Amino acid sequence: MEEPQRARSLTVTTTASSFAENFSTSSSSFAYDREFLRTLPGLLIVAEIGLCFNGSAFVLYLSAAVVDASSVSPERDSHNFNSWAASSFFAFLVTICYAGNTYFSFIAWRSRTIQ
Repeated sequence: MEEPQRARSLTVTTTASSFAENFSTSSSSFAYDREFLRTLPGLLIVAEIGLCFNGSAFVLYLSAAVVDASSVSPERDSHNFNSWAASSFFAFLVTICYAGNTYFSFIAWRSRTIQ
């Protein structure tokens, strides 16, 4: 013979998260983050961020330098020829610096991923 089904209880049981109980905004909560940056995955993330930043800065500065150089008027007696020429020169100088920094960031990132 079958037993009649019991009515379900209307109470809800919840559990507390141990993370929420131990969460604090003191400086000790950031100690894990500092230690994470000293580990291999943390160094890889920092290197990848540096590589992406330097690569994107190189592309943006290169496009700005090309636009700046193309806007220089070839006539020597134009009003601001020397200023435009100096601006173009330093724009390409900064672009070369970012290109070198991107290269060294890539080498550092590559050597860490091989290990």
